[in-house]
Amino acid sequence: MTHAMPPDTRLPPMSALRAFEATVRHGSVSRAARELHLTDGAVSRAVRELEGELGFTLFRRSSRSVVPTPTAQVLAEDVAGALDRLRTALDRARRTAGPGRPLVLSCEPTLLIRWLIPRLAQLQAAVGSERELRLVSAGGVVHFERDGIDLAIRRNDFALADDVLAEPFLHEHIGPVCRADVATTLGPQQGEPLQGVLLHTATRPDAWGSWAALVGMRLQPTRAIRFEHFYQSLQAAVAGAGVAIGPLALVADDLASGVLCAPCGFVADGSSYQLMAPRAGVQEGPGDAFHAVLAWLRAACQELPATSPPTVGKRPQSPKRSTKARAPGRI
Repeated sequence: MTHAMPPDTRLPPMSALRAFEATVRHGSVSRAARELHLTDGAVSRAVRELEGELGFTLFRRSSRSVVPTPTAQVLAEDVAGALDRLRTALDRARRTAGPGRPLVLSCEPTLLIRWLIPRLAQLQAAVGSERELRLVSAGGVVHFERDGIDLAIRRNDFALADDVLAEPFLHEHIGPVCRADVATTLGPQQGEPLQGVLLHTATRPDAWGSWAALVGMRLQPTRAIRFEHFYQSLQAAVAGAGVAIGPLALVADDLASGVLCAPCGFVADGSSYQLMAPRAGVQEGPGDAFHAVLAWLRAACQELPATSPPTVGKRPQSPKRSTKARAPGRI
C-alpha cells in the first residue's frame, strides 16, 4: 500500500516573503529594497532563499530586469493578502492589549537626540510611569501597522493618508548658530554677505539657501563642510567647526547654557512639527496616549524661548523677510 507523504508545513522566513512580494509588486529589486530599507543585494538574497525553500524559480532574470513567472504572480497576490491579514491581526492585538503594552513613538532623529531625549523623564510621566515607552529614530512617511508604530513625530513636509490624524505642536524658526568665538568670523554688518565656514547637511540641503531668502541675506562663505545628517552639523557647530542653520527648538538648550549663540536671531520658515497616529487608534477621554503626549508636547514647547534678535555678535538681521515657506526636507 502506498502512503501519501504528509504536506510540508514549514514556512519560509518572513523576510524572504516580504522581499519577494515587494519585488513582484514594484517590478524592481531596487525599488523593493528602498521600501524595505534594505540593500539590493539583501533583497536578491532573500528572494533566492525563497526559491531554494520552494524548489523552483520565481523570476526570469536578465542583466537589466527581473520578470516574475506566472506562478510567482499568483503567489505574490496570495502573499500580499496574507501579509495584510497579518498586519490587521497584529494591529487588533495591539489595540486590545490595553494600556499595559509598550507605547512605540517614532521621532525625527535630530529632534529625538537634541530635544526629546533630554526631556524623556517628563514624557514618561505624561505617558504614565507604569507603561513602557519605546523610542524609534526615523523620518519621512510613517508605516504605522507595518512597523508597529503607535505615535510619530514628523515635520509637515509630506502628504498624509486620510486615515492618519496629525496635530501640530511646534512652529519652526530657524537661524544661524555657532560658538561665540566663531560669530566674530561671520563678516561685516547689515547689507554685507554672511561669511565664515558654513555647515551643510544632506538631509536639509537647501537650509542655508532657504534662510538667506527668508531674511534677504547674501552668503559668501569662506569654506563649506558637508555632513550626512542634520544633527551632525549641529554637533559640529557645538564643536566650533563653523556655523550651522539651527531650528530654535533643537538648539534652545545650547543657547540657554551659552554653548551656542544666534548671531542673526531666528525667523519662521513656515513649517511645523506634528504628532501623528492612525485615526482608528485614537480615543477621546483620559488615558488616551495620543492626547496625553500631544498635551505634554504643547506644554513643553511653551517653555522654549521666544524668537529673538541676535544673542551675540552685534550683527543685526537684514529687515527684508519673505513669508515664503521653506522647501520640504526631513531632519
